[in-house]
Amino acid sequence: MFASQEEGKKYMTTGSRLREERERLGMSQTQLAALGGVGKMSQINYEKDARSPNAAYLTALDEFGVDIQYVLTGRRTDGSQGVGEHGSLSLTSKESLSPVAMYDIEAAAGDGRSLEREEVESTMYFPTEQLAAQGLDPAQVVGIKVRGDSMDGTLADGDWVLVDRSSRDPHPEGVFLLLVHGERRIKRVQRVAGGAWLLISDNPRYEKELIKPQDMKDVEILGRCEIRIGRVL
Repeated sequence: MFASQEEGKKYMTTGSRLREERERLGMSQTQLAALGGVGKMSQINYEKDARSPNAAYLTALDEFGVDIQYVLTGRRTDGSQGVGEHGSLSLTSKESLSPVAMYDIEAAAGDGRSLEREEVESTMYFPTEQLAAQGLDPAQVVGIKVRGDSMDGTLADGDWVLVDRSSRDPHPEGVFLLLVHGERRIKRVQRVAGGAWLLISDNPRYEKELIKPQDMKDVEILGRCEIRIGRVL
C-alpha cells in the first residue's frame, strides 16, 4: 500500500505530467525539447523533476498543443482530471495532430553549402488547427534545420523552421528556402527594378547577392519559411 501511494505521488508531479503530455503527442524527448528551445538533457531533468521548466519553455510548448495547465496543476483545460488524480484520463485525439517531417539537410543559412542528400531526422506532430490558423496545409509543411549564421537576428544556427512548400510565388517577398545554383539556402528575397531578385542575409557580415533575370533559371523557390522553432539562449 505504501509503495502504491508513493507511486501515485510520483505520477502526479509536474515532471510526470510533462512526460505524459509528450507521450500523448507522440514525441521523443529530443523532439519536445526542440519545440521548447532547450536541449535533451534539460527535457530529461524536467521530466525527472530535477529542474523546473521556465516560462519561455512552457509558453513555447503551449503554442504547439501541450496542455500547460494540466502540466502545472493536474487539471486539463477542458475541466477533466488527468491520470493519477481520480483514475480518469482525458486526452486530445491524435487525429487533431498533423505529422511534419523534420529534415536535417543543412539548408545552408551560411555560405550556401552543397547538399547531396536529404535525411528525415524525425517526425513532429503539430496541432492541425493551429497550422490552419497560420494558413498552412499540413501536407505541404516540412521542418528544416538551419545551418550557418548568415540569417542571425532572424534564424540562428541549429534552429528549426517550418517551410510551406506550397508557397512558390514567382514574385516573392520574405524569407524563403531556395535552390541557388544547385545549393539550398535560406535567404530573405527582395524584388528590385528590372525583375531581378536580391538575396539578403540578415547578418550584415554577408554580402547581398543579385540574381539577374537572365540567371533566374538557376534559382528555384522550395518554400516560404513560416514558423521558427528556436532555442532559448
